[in-house]
Amino acid sequence: QVKWKGKDLFDLVCRTLGLRETWFFGLQYTIKDTVAWLKMDKKVLDHDVPTEEPVTFHFLAKFYPENAEEELVQEITQHLFFLQVKKQILDEKIYCPPEASVLLASYAVQAKYGDYDPNVHKRGFLAQEELLPKRVINLYQMTPEMWEERITAWYAEHRGRARDEAEMEYLKIAQDLEMYGVNYFAIRNKKGTELLLGVDALGLHIYDPDNRLTPKISFPWNEIRNISYSDKEFTIKPLDKKIDVFKFNSSKLRVNKLILQLCIGNHDLFMRRRKADSLEVQQMKAQAREEKARKQMERQRLAREKQMREEAERTRDELERRLMQLKEEATMANEALMRSEETADLLAEKAQITEEEAKLLAQKAAEAEQEMQRIKATAIRTEEEKRLMEQKVLEAEMLALKMAEESERRAKEADQLKQDLQEARESERRAKQKLLEITSKSSYTQSMNSSTTALPTDLPSFSLISESLSFDFKDTDMKRLSMEIEKEKVEYTEKSKHLQEQLNELKTEIEALKLKERETALDILHNENTSRGNSKHNTIKKVS
Repeated sequence: QVKWKGKDLFDLVCRTLGLRETWFFGLQYTIKDTVAWLKMDKKVLDHDVPTEEPVTFHFLAKFYPENAEEELVQEITQHLFFLQVKKQILDEKIYCPPEASVLLASYAVQAKYGDYDPNVHKRGFLAQEELLPKRVINLYQMTPEMWEERITAWYAEHRGRARDEAEMEYLKIAQDLEMYGVNYFAIRNKKGTELLLGVDALGLHIYDPDNRLTPKISFPWNEIRNISYSDKEFTIKPLDKKIDVFKFNSSKLRVNKLILQLCIGNHDLFMRRRKADSLEVQQMKAQAREEKARKQMERQRLAREKQMREEAERTRDELERRLMQLKEEATMANEALMRSEETADLLAEKAQITEEEAKLLAQKAAEAEQEMQRIKATAIRTEEEKRLMEQKVLEAEMLALKMAEESERRAKEADQLKQDLQEARESERRAKQKLLEITSKSSYTQSMNSSTTALPTDLPSFSLISESLSFDFKDTDMKRLSMEIEKEKVEYTEKSKHLQEQLNELKTEIEALKLKERETALDILHNENTSRGNSKHNTIKKVS
């Protein structure tokens, strides 16, 4: 509405987002190439906003926390900071070394896609994502596939982290970057030397224009007695009166107003952090702890159900595999039974043939005996005929003897064949019995399979457990939660050490692919600081 003040519009935006930690944010607009923030106590249309419609404001974080994990309570607040810091890193407004860029990209992927699943997140799934600053991509002779492979390797290690946890891990790493949360302004000192003034949550810092990473001198908020400006001249009075007053000039009066506005806001938050939380913040933190505990219990319940479902599926697959194995055994036993029946039929047929051959030989032997008797009876009286007859008798006797031996051998062979037939029929009987046993096992396995397959549908019994739980957190619950938080802090320290080792390992791995001629001034400065062992916080302590 035309009569609305800045606070009315700002409150409407915050209510729409469900945001309660409003002190970090503001509505930003641009006027004559200079950034400005909407004042809460001034009418919206009384500002120097552009005259063309629609009037555009950007809802952004104006002030940054010193420690994101301790200060950012609401999930929506964490998410908005994550989006803004991520954009600043990709737009290279915040310098980020290559190895840290890869790690931050892996947390951004975890926040967007959830847990890594090789069946879903196949090669090329990050092809359309903007995850790394262009400076980092151009600095190395690496293909998009090689970057994706390294990001995915770390992404897979973040399994089990929810979106808000992944975003918080992102912010915890990003807040240690030198340019995080710093607003830079071009200034001149009394001698006319061009410098940069940096305003952030820790204090005021003076930089060389070519080095935005390492301040030449810093004024922590607790060591500043007064800040003021007159026209374009800005004055910083230290708390220690022995230290000289620092004066500088900015390019525009509007810039001085913005600097003072940021100084007042950051100083107020700096002092608020060192006091006991207000009742509102205490309530918000209590609600956040309860919500975190509730989500944790919900995740544990879902994890248990998922584990039970996976175990049921594994059991079902095992039973199905066993059933298929039994079916194969039954088929093989059936085939063996058919072969046994065929063998028995062949043996029976052969035994019958052998028995008939034995009868035929016996008949021929009888006929030979009769012929011998007839020859003896009709023997010729003459000596020559007698000799010939004796010779024939002898031959007939030998033939009869051979016939008798062959008949006996055939009879034995027939007995042996009968015995083989009996054994074959016994094998057939055993095969049939085994087939019956396998068939009974198959029916039992199928019943087990049906009962196990139905197991996931019975899983909602866990909901009874969750329904019976009470979220009435008592002192014992809060003490337990506090102990868990302390435990998490210890684990985080260990993880930080492990994380640094991983970053160093990745840096060593990709160092061989770096194109030295493409290094920017900030890359060179960052490498020098790293080799000296300088970090954001110990540098500020040295120059304070």
